[in-house]
Amino acid sequence: MDAMEFFKLSAGKWRSQRATHHLAFKRSETGESDIQVETLAEDHPEIIELCQYHQIDPNLSVGGSRVRWLGTMAWDRDGDENHQGKTIFAIVPDVDNPKQGRLLRERGYAEIVPVVGLYEMDDQDGLVLTTEYETMSSIERFWFASPNLRLRTSTVKRFGGFSTASFCTEARVETSSESSNTEQVTSRQTEDVVEARQFYSVLGW
Repeated sequence: MDAMEFFKLSAGKWRSQRATHHLAFKRSETGESDIQVETLAEDHPEIIELCQYHQIDPNLSVGGSRVRWLGTMAWDRDGDENHQGKTIFAIVPDVDNPKQGRLLRERGYAEIVPVVGLYEMDDQDGLVLTTEYETMSSIERFWFASPNLRLRTSTVKRFGGFSTASFCTEARVETSSESSNTEQVTSRQTEDVVEARQFYSVLGW
């Protein structure tokens, strides 16, 4: 599968359970969040704007996603933490290899700044994303155990030596407020992509 197929399979609502290991303190922290993923076409105004911000020709992008999240972590103090936000992703594959390229972000994972990462689809159809920031670097891998169960690992290394490692399980949420027609379309789109790839234990983002 290529990166855009990978993103299309992630469209929908998800419930995420996270375990984060703070290696320097030898402590672990748990958390949870609600995630909403929307697929954006290559000609969507926000994809074009993001490409232009990073001074990349929008015609090179094949599309991307808008992601919103709201979460909590175990160490949060009342009123002091805010795990709510949104970001836009734009996929820019290499000309000679669509399984790798650049992933433009409106907001980074390890630093809240616009950033460009490098992505690669590995031999198990997992998305591996490497991002270099000014003060740290991160490596993330996203994959599906099934169409409705997504897994994610991430490692953040700060240049001062402090590191964290996280593991997330994310389950697709079916809500009663959504119309049956919308659910049928979403289900059919997922089945079409999976069937087209003849890969029923899907790995992806």
